[in-house]
Parts: sequence; structure tokens; C-alpha cells
Amino acid sequence: MKSYWWKIICVLLLLYTEMMGFLGPVPARAMLNETIRNLYFHVPMWFAMIALFTAGVVYSIQYLSTPTEEKDIKANGFMLVGLVMGLLGLFTGMVWAKFTWGNWWAKDPKLYGSAITLLMYMAYFVLKTSTTDKKLGAKFAAVYSIIAYVMQLVLIMVIPRIVDSLHPGNGGNPAFSNYDLDSSMRMVFYPAVIGWILLGVWFSQIYVRTKKIELKWKKQDLGL
Repeated sequence: MKSYWWKIICVLLLLYTEMMGFLGPVPARAMLNETIRNLYFHVPMWFAMIALFTAGVVYSIQYLSTPTEEKDIKANGFMLVGLVMGLLGLFTGMVWAKFTWGNWWAKDPKLYGSAITLLMYMAYFVLKTSTTDKKLGAKFAAVYSIIAYVMQLVLIMVIPRIVDSLHPGNGGNPAFSNYDLDSSMRMVFYPAVIGWILLGVWFSQIYVRTKKIELKWKKQDLGL
């Protein structure tokens, strides 16, 4: 039970997010209207993506320091689930853009930066399989993940803040704290961020355990 407490918290937080996200009260804001509810899904997914990519690059650095199959598997797991969270964040963002900006894809630096970021992390997995030497591929991918991590911070956190952007809190636009003057959404938003991050960690652990089992079976078949 001790090892499952955070998973229970994850489920409870996401159930709370779902309930309040679809049924809870939200402030009436011009242009955003009811689409402001997407704040509980779209933004926390991006937070989860960044958190998972951070964990992935930490394991990549550890792998470069002390190469082990376990560290490589963990780096892959966090990168993969982070990529899924990023794709979900991009999709929910496109839906939001359609109903607030009038287009599925607007000319916005943060949107382009997000798309480039996801393509970079897709390339991470291509790089790992680009050579028959798995250890060499893992080292290349580990180095690449460090570069990709720095680039994604620049693309989605730095550039949108110094150029014109449609996103709140970027390019001179007011942040959501100014839209939500009564701060009622904070009571749902922060639990949502924690819940989505925990879900990403949970899925990453499932990936790692699965790969470890596969690796164990493979070694048994080879008589190692």
C-alpha cells in the first residue's frame, strides 16, 4: 500500500480535475467563454511534458556518466510518455485555438516552437535505432536528448516571451492570473498539474517495468 499512495492521489486529482473541468464554475471572460475550461487540460499536459522530458534528460546524463541498460530504459520511458503528453497538449491546444482564434493552427511562435519540439523528440527515437550498435545508439541519443531539452526550453519558453504571441503571458499578453481575478480556477489548475505529472510518471514506470521484463526474458532465451 505504501508504494501505491501516490497513484491513488493521481487518480483522485484527475477525477477532481475532470469533474470540475466539465461541471465546475468558471469565470466569464470575453472571447474565452467556456473554452477557458481547457486550462485544466491543455496547460497541465505541457507541464507534464516538460517534467517528463526533464526526468528523461537526467537519466540520459546519468547514462553518459555510468552506462547501464536500466538508465537507458528509464530515459526512453520518460521521453516516450513526455512525447505523448506533448502530442495531447498540442491537440487540445489546436481545439482551443479553433474556438478562440478561429483557426486550428494560428501563426504563433509558441505553436511552431511546440511542433518543432515534438519533432525533435521523435527524432530521438529515430536516432536510437539508426545504428546496429545499441550501446552506441544509446550514447548518441543521450547526447542528443540534452541538446533537444535545451532547445525546447528556448522554443517554448524563451522565444514566445520576447516576440509577439497570442498565448497568455507571452509577447505582452496578460497571463491567466489577470483573466481569473477571483483565483477560483487556481483551486483546480494546480491539482490538475500535479495529477497529469503523476499520470505521466505512472505510465513511464509501466514502460520501464515492461522493458525490464522483456530484457530479462531475452537474456534467459540467450542463456545469459
